[in-house]
Amino acid sequence: MNAFAQLKSTSITYPEPVFADTARMTKIRRALPVLDGMYKKYATAMHAPGFVYGVMVDGQLLASGGTGYANIEQKTPATPQSAFRIASMTKSFTAMAILKLRDAGKLRLDDPVSRYVPGFKKQHFPTADAPVVTIRHLLTHAAGLPEDNPWGDRQLAMSDAQLVDFINNGLSYSNNPGVTYEYSNLGFITLGYIIRKVSGKPYQQYINENILKPLGMTQTYWDYGQVPPTQLAHGYRWLEEQWVEQPMLHDGAGGAMGGLITTMEDFGKYMAFYQSAWPASSAPEKGPLKRSSLREIQYPSNLIGQNAQYKYPSGRACSLMAAYGYGIRWSKDCENRVTVGHSGGLPGFGSNWAILPDYGIGLACFANVTYAPTSPIMIRMLDTLATLADLKPRQLRPSSVLNERKAQLVKLLPSWNEAEASGIFAENFFLDYSTSSLRKEATTLFEQAGKIVRVGELVPQNGLRGSFLLEGEKKNLEVSFTLTPDQVPRIQAYYIREKKK
Repeated sequence: MNAFAQLKSTSITYPEPVFADTARMTKIRRALPVLDGMYKKYATAMHAPGFVYGVMVDGQLLASGGTGYANIEQKTPATPQSAFRIASMTKSFTAMAILKLRDAGKLRLDDPVSRYVPGFKKQHFPTADAPVVTIRHLLTHAAGLPEDNPWGDRQLAMSDAQLVDFINNGLSYSNNPGVTYEYSNLGFITLGYIIRKVSGKPYQQYINENILKPLGMTQTYWDYGQVPPTQLAHGYRWLEEQWVEQPMLHDGAGGAMGGLITTMEDFGKYMAFYQSAWPASSAPEKGPLKRSSLREIQYPSNLIGQNAQYKYPSGRACSLMAAYGYGIRWSKDCENRVTVGHSGGLPGFGSNWAILPDYGIGLACFANVTYAPTSPIMIRMLDTLATLADLKPRQLRPSSVLNERKAQLVKLLPSWNEAEASGIFAENFFLDYSTSSLRKEATTLFEQAGKIVRVGELVPQNGLRGSFLLEGEKKNLEVSFTLTPDQVPRIQAYYIREKKK
């Protein structure tokens, strides 16, 4: 019997993905002056009194800068140490707290909201067959509540008692729960109340103790009165060709949807934590939330829509799919490039942050002008950085079992002699593939390819599927195969074809 017949169960190793380009960091550094100039030009164009930005690479705040003033009257420069209100960027902190409580067994994402907020038992939906609102609905803007900008932006100081009364009076719904995406600040204010009910602590205290403190975010605040005056960025609106200072909003129950005030240096620690979730790893857990749960936050859960005509600011056409995770926006473009992050806007402020998980880069920017349009510049900057540095995503490395099956498969080609006795094929394989047909196909292709001069490296699609090249004197052949979910994975599917040089 062939030596392959008795395959032993061995531990499968899955090497972590790596960046193939060893000169990557040098290329990124060369692009930084271009980004700095583009940010400052944009800040001037949108009449931002102050503007700060940060560039995150592999969990480090590689570069940061600022322009203009955090306080026009005092001529206080806007710097990475200035504290800006980041508005709806707060929502991902709320989502993180919910998942932390979920992981601790204190709640479930599919729990009815009415379990924690009784007023939700008395709601009247558009139709009688509507399902109950769940925590997951609130996290993903799928509760059926109407889009509430800018009304929600004025609700920061709402108290818990006012929130409960507001809900008890009955809410108006634009859709049934679970039907579609519609942005709701009220939904996240309600999540903050749930965090208070479940944890037994005020929302802000729970976030401080369980997220901010573990991440070392010591320059992050809730109420503007807590911020050192020389550090606080004041908010402005551009009216009649001049900046008009806007009243700062106090913090309250509405903080769960947009209350945080932070510095770029502090927020960089938060972004670094998000970057640390990628790629999946067997390394010890170090953050305030499990890495798997942090990736779950970033996973698309509620479809926003597709823009088939989308164009990058450079003019490059590239269709874009957008969705919402848990307090996080997600998108994937025509080049399979995934972006996650969130914008923020309140009277006096506009902000944004985004990371490309597969590329190890991220950007953030804060401005102190009402609803600063930060999304266009963020998209442009990320695309510029990726283009100028010629960035490529992390490359998967083949699992040990893929490499093993590849070597065994190569030995069988093109004759397929004793293939059925080899033990490397699943029970379905020779029911789906005729040995004689496999032999005929491979022999013909090998003859056309000429002498095989090199067997290429295995290119994995995932841990149990991959392909490799057989480089011939005349032609190249591509072999692809897929393994089974058995404890000892075997080949269940196989394909060989000519690959153009």
